[in-house]
Amino acid sequence: MAHAISYPPLDVPKPVADGVWIVDAAPLHAGGLPLPLRMTVLRLSGGELLLHSPIPYTPGLRRALERLGRIGHLVAPSIGHWMFLRAWQAACPDAITWAVPGLKDRGQVRRSGVRIDAELGDRVPRAWGEAIASVLVAGPVFKEVALFHRPSRTLLLTDLVISLEADLLPLPARALARLLGIVAPDGKAPLHLRLLLRLNRPATAAAARRLVALAPDRVIFAHGHWFDRDATGELRRSLAWLIGPEVRRGTPARRPASTLPQTSTAAASLALVAAIAALAYAGRRR
Repeated sequence: MAHAISYPPLDVPKPVADGVWIVDAAPLHAGGLPLPLRMTVLRLSGGELLLHSPIPYTPGLRRALERLGRIGHLVAPSIGHWMFLRAWQAACPDAITWAVPGLKDRGQVRRSGVRIDAELGDRVPRAWGEAIASVLVAGPVFKEVALFHRPSRTLLLTDLVISLEADLLPLPARALARLLGIVAPDGKAPLHLRLLLRLNRPATAAAARRLVALAPDRVIFAHGHWFDRDATGELRRSLAWLIGPEVRRGTPARRPASTLPQTSTAAASLALVAAIAALAYAGRRR
């Protein structure tokens, strides 16, 4: 039952496009929520593999990946997706480790012994060639670097979208997931991340619009059922809380009847955010 929310087969590279694989893992638990976990693998133009958000290391998984190419790059694309790097670094000592800005300065990361070789932002390393673009989404505390694989038109995220399937969740977790706003088909960033990103809304909204403008054919993220159909539309819907709903040409945007419900919702959200963020943080420290 513990693996019921994952997507088997686990710890096996599964092709989704030319040069793109996903590897699903056993779920982790964060703040009382079981979360399915996923890594994405890209093969760069030179043949090296890039591991995006590495999952727990196993020798069998490394051997399976090395049949696809040499593991040359490990990417920690957000502040919560670095916990399994150390074992991969030990197994692949020549691989370069890239991380979201500021991750290397976090005390928990320093104490873990994880090595951060370089940071990622809105520009990708020359070693990756022209096949990949990046977009930095940054708010207070939370940062995530999205990668776009141009040849396959595949967008890679981690926590900016979470889309859990309700019928796979136990009942108590299902209620919490709905409260956080991370249940399919309406999955999005969890409540506490949305509040943080809104504090830097001009910049984060601009980054979100850049993601939608990439017009991906698929959007793969770390937790839940990724977007393999109408990916651009699904992404726009998931980011509507930040960039606003799509307005068709000739159709006037609707104004809210009253600001009171929005204010009440914001107040309730702020009251909840400290407890939710603390639970999520505590869960990720395990």
